[in-house]
Amino acid sequence: MPNQQALRGIYAITDADLLADDTQLQTAAESAMRGGLKLLQYRDKTADPSKALRQARLLADLCLSYNCQLIINDDPELAKAANAAGVHLGQSDSNLIDARELLGKKAIIGSTCHNSIELASLAAQSGASYLAFGRFFPSLTKPQAPSACLDILKVASQFNLPLVAIGGIQPEHLPSLAKAGASMVAVVAGIFAQPCPKTAVETYRNIFEPTLSFTSYEANYDTLSRSV
Repeated sequence: MPNQQALRGIYAITDADLLADDTQLQTAAESAMRGGLKLLQYRDKTADPSKALRQARLLADLCLSYNCQLIINDDPELAKAANAAGVHLGQSDSNLIDARELLGKKAIIGSTCHNSIELASLAAQSGASYLAFGRFFPSLTKPQAPSACLDILKVASQFNLPLVAIGGIQPEHLPSLAKAGASMVAVVAGIFAQPCPKTAVETYRNIFEPTLSFTSYEANYDTLSRSV
């Protein structure tokens, strides 16, 4: 089973425009991890295979040092080659069932569900580790992404899986997202466009994490863990 204990709190996503080279990527990622980050997604849609593998392995080594889980965007093969904790799949990316077969039962596999309960249901049936919804607020990273309302998080609680909120999330949004049922909030510019990612992560954590309570998916995970 995936490590559900990691699937709570702040989920940072790298951006190739903000972190243009290996040094910037390493410095910013390590700073974020020093702030207590426990989940990091490597996302670079423009990287050639050599660069992607080099940077993914760089981040994987960092994550080992800071007890952080590395998720690779879109590419299960890269996740396996870099020994990452898992992969995040969009609706146009690799098949979730195939990714699970490649990466194994313990891999963390997330699925983009936009604003659709139907997509969430399909992902849950296919073995997703978490479901991601959004954008909830205007986003610099994906300005054209379909908008989602907070109620979708409440409805999605039926799947007993961690729920990720994404899209323009600022610290002032965190209490309402937690109340609606978000287990994690995914942040790009709010962390990596800031002068100090460590301070940014700490700010998000200090507001969001105290609002999280024991949820139904954690109870479900405990039961499953004892049966494995």
